[in-house]
Amino acid sequence: MGLLDSVAGAVLGKMGGQQGGVAQIALDMFNQYGGLNGVLNKLKESGLADEAASWVSTGANLPVSADQITNALGSGAIADMAAKFGIDPADLSAKIAEHLPAVIDKMTPDGEVNANSGNLLSTVLGMLK
Repeated sequence: MGLLDSVAGAVLGKMGGQQGGVAQIALDMFNQYGGLNGVLNKLKESGLADEAASWVSTGANLPVSADQITNALGSGAIADMAAKFGIDPADLSAKIAEHLPAVIDKMTPDGEVNANSGNLLSTVLGMLK
């Protein structure tokens, strides 16, 4: 974990509550998969290409279920992340399914992944205001 991640984690930890927890989960997941492109590629490889494309586009976001998230990211990865945050894996999958479409949508306001798309921390903090 880099210096920025440490600072971000400290800031998000101070926020507390569900919002801070969701933000920390998002930051951890994006770090684990190599950022926005890594997360999108993992979803596409796992059969969620249409859903992921809808989140990037300027149109409506297609929903995704907790089971689809678990299948896409792998039950082991979900269990590891859930243990790190002290929550049930099913709850983690549900939170990711609920919030990931909006996070990716906000990271790609122009309907494409570009140089301005990778600022997860700024996006998540903006959504929490």
